[in-house]
Amino acid sequence: MKCPFINRRQFLIGTAGAAASLAMTSCASVSQLTKAPRGFKLAVCDWTIGKRTDPASLEAAKRLGLDGVQVDFGGGQDNLQLCNPDLQKRFLEQAKKQQIEIASLAMGVLNEVPYKSDLRTERWVSEAIDVARAMDVKVILLAFFGNGDLKNDKQGVNTVVTRLKKVAPKAKKAGVILGIESWLSAEQHLDIIDRVGSSAVKVYYDVGNSTQAGYDIYKEIRLLAKQICEIHAKDYKDVLGKGSIDFKKVRQAIDDIGYRGWLVIESVKTPLGAEETVRQDGLFLRQIFPPKV
Repeated sequence: MKCPFINRRQFLIGTAGAAASLAMTSCASVSQLTKAPRGFKLAVCDWTIGKRTDPASLEAAKRLGLDGVQVDFGGGQDNLQLCNPDLQKRFLEQAKKQQIEIASLAMGVLNEVPYKSDLRTERWVSEAIDVARAMDVKVILLAFFGNGDLKNDKQGVNTVVTRLKKVAPKAKKAGVILGIESWLSAEQHLDIIDRVGSSAVKVYYDVGNSTQAGYDIYKEIRLLAKQICEIHAKDYKDVLGKGSIDFKKVRQAIDDIGYRGWLVIESVKTPLGAEETVRQDGLFLRQIFPPKV
């Protein structure tokens, strides 16, 4: 069964006033906007704050001083939760109300139901592209942990490459990036990207996971360069700034590759409780990754 979705253009009918205001913007002010220094936006994974696939995550992120939320598709035996058009509408309504963005979508379900072996996942990833397009979101995280782990699984990698080859043209046409997040090294990720052969498939880079796996993240960021579609800010050792990751060096690395995408907080250590820890993580990151640079 095809996954239904709400069309964002239909949802935005009724906001003509804002469009008219934009149309009256002078050429001079438009020029000033295009020349404004590009900074960083901070988001949080909805599951980190205990609101997986819940529109209430947008209000929470706003309250915590962030710019956006990474929204998970949720689980399901047949259809995933975010494939419900009513739920999509609620997210879009909350995003507008809170004046906060949906940074990206995530398919955490693939950790339990592996893309490398379960036939349902081919349909889910294809349908996820429709949802992302309808919600005007450009990045979908494809998770490869737990049951979906690709490390030391040559056949699993081969199957993933085959499936990505089939779905990548649809993603490219929709203007959607499929971001691989796994325990693999930068070189192994680049090999998958090369074999798929599509600009619609990139790496969703998690500095915490890659550090935990023993990789030199500062070198890997530079090696992956434009193949990074988005970044998780995470540290397994402690809260951000007190653990094993030097985020000033992360900043230097992403400056070298020209990255100005989202930094998405995925807290592991939450000594102050999930929300307060995320708030503190956000304040720390703002010092190194300001909104304007």
